[in-house]
Amino acid sequence: MPARMGLIIVTAMMSLVLLGGSCAPAPGFDKQLKSVVRPYRFSIAGWEFRAIPAEVGRWLFRGSQKANDEVNLVSEYFATVGQIKSLKTEIEAVKKGDKAGDLAALQTKLEELQEQRAANDETVEGIIARQIKDTLVEQGIYNPVVVWKVSFPPLVFRLEPPPNLLVVSPRERIESMREIPLQSAISRDEMEAIEAEVDKLNVSSLVVGLGGFATYPSVVSNESDLQFTLNTVAEEWLHQYLAFKPLGFRYLLDLSGISRDYEIATMNETLAGMVGKEIGAIVYEKYYAQPENQPAPAAQPGFDFNRAMREIRRAVDQYLAQGEIKTAEEFMEQKRQYLAGKGYYIRKLNQAYFAFHGTYADMPTSISPIGVEMKELRQQSVSLKEFLETVSEMTRRQELKEALGGESSQ
Repeated sequence: MPARMGLIIVTAMMSLVLLGGSCAPAPGFDKQLKSVVRPYRFSIAGWEFRAIPAEVGRWLFRGSQKANDEVNLVSEYFATVGQIKSLKTEIEAVKKGDKAGDLAALQTKLEELQEQRAANDETVEGIIARQIKDTLVEQGIYNPVVVWKVSFPPLVFRLEPPPNLLVVSPRERIESMREIPLQSAISRDEMEAIEAEVDKLNVSSLVVGLGGFATYPSVVSNESDLQFTLNTVAEEWLHQYLAFKPLGFRYLLDLSGISRDYEIATMNETLAGMVGKEIGAIVYEKYYAQPENQPAPAAQPGFDFNRAMREIRRAVDQYLAQGEIKTAEEFMEQKRQYLAGKGYYIRKLNQAYFAFHGTYADMPTSISPIGVEMKELRQQSVSLKEFLETVSEMTRRQELKEALGGESSQ
């Protein structure tokens, strides 16, 4: 018990450092920004001080007990998640008058399903954590600090609504200059009020809903499907793993504002995302890929959303490079409405939107070549472990280019 508790505490402190740093000094701006977000700010320290003792208590009383028919239990849990999402959509439609229905009965049913889900949260968390940990071990991925085959950080997470994230970008370029976690329960009206006040500081802002958050234990949305959840649990653990590696340390410096490096942020996020998806896919295929669980083939749309987003991003970058800020902002709003007409609703499309989503180089909102380079290096790597270890030791983008050049020349 003392060793396990020590790992929990050490990793918790690391996550506080990783996520709790302030940005580069700009006293006037930061003072005004702090005043805007103060009522809504998510306290990472408060979360840790509540979560760590609770996690220790869980470990003490849970032990190694396993549920019967774990795969079926997890599948039923996520079936309930899907029912909850559908019911919420129906309730909203009834409230807006778009659909007839007994609102009280629907609300009662929703509460019953939410209670059913909550009753199984802890059991499902334990099952998924074991499955992902076992898969990491099968891949030879144990810990970032020693050669011993000891898993670290311990893989624990909570299925609950993650905090939101306020992303702030300069108006004249696409770059994340501040990222501030906000409470998960804020309403859309509150989000838009926060953004309106922050934008008065002559910046671009956006409140983003997160699928996961790398506190310790990490927080993963309890409203997502099984595949997304597996990917996200693995990805958030990888962020904790990378915090102990050179790449993750440089990312820590970026997050804290000590040494800003957008390419390092992109490499870190892309690496965690790629490896997380690969681990998640292995777990899903091993445990849950029954014929009845296979998703139906997606219809091939006539509209290419990914291509459209890349074209929008390139045009925005060009406008901003020419100093045409207002033109770029008007263009993004026009394109947001255009995308909505194609069935792709984006609440707010601005510099902050691209600054946040652009750090994921394998996403359509990014025009960074890092995504292509990382995929190429993964193809050249003999294993997922080698790929992770190679990139996690890097401290600058040039090393990624050199790794590709070295491999290609052999």
